[in-house]
Amino acid sequence: MIEPLLALLVAALIALAAGGLFWPGRGYFWRWNRLRRLSERMFIEDALKHLYNCEYRKQQPTVESLSGALGITGNRAAELLVGLERVRLSETMGGGLRLTAEGRDYALRIIRVHRLWEQHLAEETSLAEADWHSEAEYREHLLSPDEADVLAEQMGHPAYDPHGDPIPTASGGLPPRDGQPCTDLAAGTLARIAHIEDEPEDIYAQLADQGLHPGMLLEVVEIAPERVLLLVDGVERMLSPVAAANIFVVPVELEREMEGPYRPLSDLKLRERGRVLRLSPTCRGLERRRLMDLGVLPGTVIEAEMKSPSGDPTAYIIRGTLIALRREQAEQIHIEESMEDA
Repeated sequence: MIEPLLALLVAALIALAAGGLFWPGRGYFWRWNRLRRLSERMFIEDALKHLYNCEYRKQQPTVESLSGALGITGNRAAELLVGLERVRLSETMGGGLRLTAEGRDYALRIIRVHRLWEQHLAEETSLAEADWHSEAEYREHLLSPDEADVLAEQMGHPAYDPHGDPIPTASGGLPPRDGQPCTDLAAGTLARIAHIEDEPEDIYAQLADQGLHPGMLLEVVEIAPERVLLLVDGVERMLSPVAAANIFVVPVELEREMEGPYRPLSDLKLRERGRVLRLSPTCRGLERRRLMDLGVLPGTVIEAEMKSPSGDPTAYIIRGTLIALRREQAEQIHIEESMEDA
């Protein structure tokens, strides 16, 4: 009898042979080399993005900053920078490192694909907002410039991604990015969110959990060393100064009034009715289209009809049809009280 471990090894060899291990250019080694080349290119492109971001923020890139941004050792970061200079994508001038014209064009192509992917994920999928950036980080390396142009055309050539970042054009043009950190504003200032930084990811996750989104109105209530208090859609939100500094805003006219607070559909008790005011700005993509296809539009009167034994979902009468919505869906529908017949 063949020992179990030996049997597994024999089966593995047979599988590798069937997969083309012993056929040059077709099997395991070919696939391994292909993945290795892709991985190396990803590091190079991520390094170019880091150099561009440093340039954009008027910071000097270093071996240490690249090491931290890419999560690699200092030696590996130094190798990458030497390699970029060797192929003339970067250069050292005046004691500082900077991109060459060719390196800057390459970096903008990768940034263009990344932001197009984020816009696609936000508008065409149900992927959670907190995952847009990491998914786009991977996909940005897999799309050719021609494929990126097709993606942009399908979406109507958007100028900004869902975070408010400008999307470079195919020719390398960059739309302006408005806004200043909300922490720069005086208390009592009313402003509209223009952009939310999606890096670092843990800070962005905090902002996403707060339901913050470009286009929302906010008012600075208090800025203190230990906290920043904002009024967003009429609801108070407390943030750390570090997190609040990642929200970029444009002040608006003093005549404008703060919007909200909004009552979510999930607040309705059985037999109560509410008239739809809007869908939350955080409701995007397929989820937003599904609700609109169900008739959840401004002015629609909705009645809470019955709850499941567990309390979630709840069945609502929407335009004469009984439709079950999960609580998280109902919370995205903002209403006002209505006495009209559903």
